[in-house]
Amino acid sequence: MQFNKEFFEKIKNEVTEYPFCEVMAVTKNRPLVLIEQIIKQNHFLFGENKVQEASIKFSELRKKYNNIKLHLIGPLQSNKAGLALKVFDVIQTLDREKLVKEIVKQRDESSLTQNFYIQINIGEEQQKSGVPIKSIKDFYFYCKSSELPIQGLMCIPPNNNKAKIYFQKMIEIKNSINKNLLLSMGMSNDYQEALACESNMLRIGSSFFYE
Repeated sequence: MQFNKEFFEKIKNEVTEYPFCEVMAVTKNRPLVLIEQIIKQNHFLFGENKVQEASIKFSELRKKYNNIKLHLIGPLQSNKAGLALKVFDVIQTLDREKLVKEIVKQRDESSLTQNFYIQINIGEEQQKSGVPIKSIKDFYFYCKSSELPIQGLMCIPPNNNKAKIYFQKMIEIKNSINKNLLLSMGMSNDYQEALACESNMLRIGSSFFYE
């Protein structure tokens, strides 16, 4: 496995035309040596899917690089909430009241996590995590009433070449509850559509690496 520096530079250059958008490097299952190659490109925003894996890898990396920002973008089990709050700067996958209650219970002044995103099941797919579209307003205000700082909304659209439709729906949802929320949407196969729909954060993983 190698770091695809050419594609990394390509997408970073593309995003310069969209000053409202950041690029996250998704590094699940990637070794430290590859992550450090990305850091050496002066890139410090990362996403991981698994709490335990991220804890091991980034506890080492943070000893050397103090400006890393790490987001959780995978499902979070309630029993891992305490550890997640110590590992991640941002948790992007709030999707149920039980999880919110556990986070509120575990969160204190020593917690690293400062902001949260709500994951929306934008394609209403049974196999995917996320809050149903019909429930998003109630869940958003539940999180706010629990005093969790909600920074944005996140989605993973169906893999059916219609990503733009779902991204446009995300804009509608955002505007219906809080126009100031950020949108985390767009991955390796649909990031250009996400940019066109004013995504604030692209989550790029597979395209940054090759065998």
